[in-house]
Amino acid sequence: MIKHVVCFKLHDASEENCKKAAEVLMSMKGNIDYIKDIEVGVDFLHSPRSFDVYLSVVLENEDMLDVYQNDTYHCDVVKAHMNAVTEKSVSLDFIV
Repeated sequence: MIKHVVCFKLHDASEENCKKAAEVLMSMKGNIDYIKDIEVGVDFLHSPRSFDVYLSVVLENEDMLDVYQNDTYHCDVVKAHMNAVTEKSVSLDFIV
């Protein structure tokens, strides 16, 4: 299993924008059927080092990670929205 984790710092980290970003990320559940598990969270601490929104996706293997990165829904809906609202992001992919 592969875990794909991304933390997003939004241009505008208002409660409304964070909630919308979380909803868009969570919309992958049910729209991308090979995702084994998905978790999305919104930061409440708002410290200077905090990121605003967290995504964790579990996939079967590295091949599925490649499929996920090019998935039409992921690219056209999720990445399109997140790229428009994100100032900076960091990611980590590891085997679980």
